This record gives sequence, structure tokens and C-alpha cells, in this order.
Amino acid sequence: MTKPPENQNRGISARLLDQPYLLLILAPLFWGGNVVAAKLVVGEIDPILLLASRCVLATAVILPFAWRYLLADWAVVRRHWLVLMAFGAIGYALFNVFLYMGLTTTTAVNSAIEQASLPMLILGANFIVFRVRARLIQIVGVLLAISGVILTATHGDPTRLLTLDVNVGDGFVILACLAYTTYTLALRFRPKMHIMSFMAVSFFGAAVTGVIMLAFSGGGLGQVTTLAHASPTVWAVIAYVAIFPSMFSQVSYARGVELVGANRAAPSHNLIPVFGTLGSVIILGERLELYHYIAAAIIICGIVLAEWAARRKISAQA
Repeated sequence: MTKPPENQNRGISARLLDQPYLLLILAPLFWGGNVVAAKLVVGEIDPILLLASRCVLATAVILPFAWRYLLADWAVVRRHWLVLMAFGAIGYALFNVFLYMGLTTTTAVNSAIEQASLPMLILGANFIVFRVRARLIQIVGVLLAISGVILTATHGDPTRLLTLDVNVGDGFVILACLAYTTYTLALRFRPKMHIMSFMAVSFFGAAVTGVIMLAFSGGGLGQVTTLAHASPTVWAVIAYVAIFPSMFSQVSYARGVELVGANRAAPSHNLIPVFGTLGSVIILGERLELYHYIAAAIIICGIVLAEWAARRKISAQA
């Protein structure tokens, strides 16, 4: 009898983890869906309660998968637990609570487009903080991306900045982007450990931060009792944001980087605002205004210029 091919004996999840470009599409798809899901329940659940629920559930979901890695990395965890928890507090808790608060008063489309500036903000922050050399054309790309964010935040009228007439929701989304930029820059100091160990401890840090935020918010910890009467939509959103943007996206992206390298994987981040915008239009029924198209075009031009300059720099060094 002929022996079946080896890949037929492997599970679906194992074969999926060998498809780098599918993984690098799934990760931004789930991250982009975070915006759409949170906007879907605005008015039904407090943003801080949504954040705390997400982080606590995400920690509970990941612990069984990360347990054996935590045991292997326990010496590192004991030595750096405070730093590891801080990663979660800033990169997961602060980013998402600012994002969810922003979505209460701005559109999901605006939020998605503003997040498109993240690669450029990270590039600019690297230059300012770590003096990572950047070419003039990369700096131009950063400035273009920032101008696109300003155009979006002012709803197509940058002169509103002169009177500080900016939607507070857009301001919160920009704060979210700055929090994630800080988290990304700090990753260069991440202790050497398995990605699952890192995620488990940082998720726990985010969960602790979320619960503390909830305790000091207007409704306090008593808001948790309102979940007993929450709609199926609210529970579906909590489950989605706790599992897909939190765990599956992180694992998919980490595996994609492992298979094709960071340089080839990095552009996949640019799909986050694409999926976020599409979801906002298709699922939420939001409208795209002229300033959205202009801002998106400006940000895309900035990203293209920066990517082109980075590739030229790599080619010159080769």
C-alpha cells in the first residue's frame, strides 16, 4: 500500500502555519477588525469595561497554550516580570483603551486611516529617540503621513488646528497610535524568551492595568455586573477582540516573520487600515468622504517613499 504524503498526516493548523503570506494577511485582517468590532458596540458597553474584559479573557485563553513555555522561561520571567507587564500595559491596554474611547465620538473609518500612520510614526520616533539614521526622502514620507493624519483628524479642514477645533475622538486615536509607537520602540529591549511566554505575561500586565482602570472609572468594578444583561452582540465582540486581534494576530504575524523575515513581513501592517476601512463601510455602513480619499493617498505616498528609501539603503549596503 502506498504511503500517504506526509502533509496529509498533518493537521489543518500545522499546514496553515506553513503559509507565510496567508498568515501575514490574516494578522492585519484581525487587527483591522478590532476597530469595526469596537465601533459596533459603542453605547452598549463602556470602553474601559470592554478593554478590561478583553484583556482578562485573552489572558485566560492564552495561558493553557503558553504554560509549558512559561515554565521553560520562568527564570527570565522572574527577573523581568515588571518590564514584561509594562509591555502589556502600554502596547495592549493603553493602545486599546484610547482606541475604544476614541471610537465613541469618531468614525471607524477615521480611526482606521489614522492608524495607517503608525509605520511612519515609528520611523520618526526611531530617528528622534535612537538617532536611527533616516534619509531625507524617509523624513518627507513621515511628514506626509503626519499631514494625512492631521487632514483626517480635522475632517478635511486643517485650519481647525488653529482654534484647537479637533474631534476629541480623533485625539484619543492619535494617543493610541503614540502608545503603540512607544511599545514598538521598547520592543528592542524585550528579554529573550519564547513569544508565547512574552504574550502570556504581557497580556497579564494588560489585564491588571485594565482592571485598575475599571476600578477608578466612573462606574467602578461594579460595571462587571452589567455584563450579565449584555446583548449577544456585546459578548460576540468581547470574544472576538480577546481571541482574534489579541492572540491569533500575534501568533500569525510572529510565524510569518519567522518564515519570511521582518523586512518582507513589515509591509503587511499597511493592510490594517485597508481592512479596517472596508469593514467600516461594509459592516457599519459608514461613508467615505473626499478628505478620507485624499488623506489615505497622502499617507500611502509617505509609506511608499519611506519603503523605497529603505530598500535603496539596504541595496546600497549589500
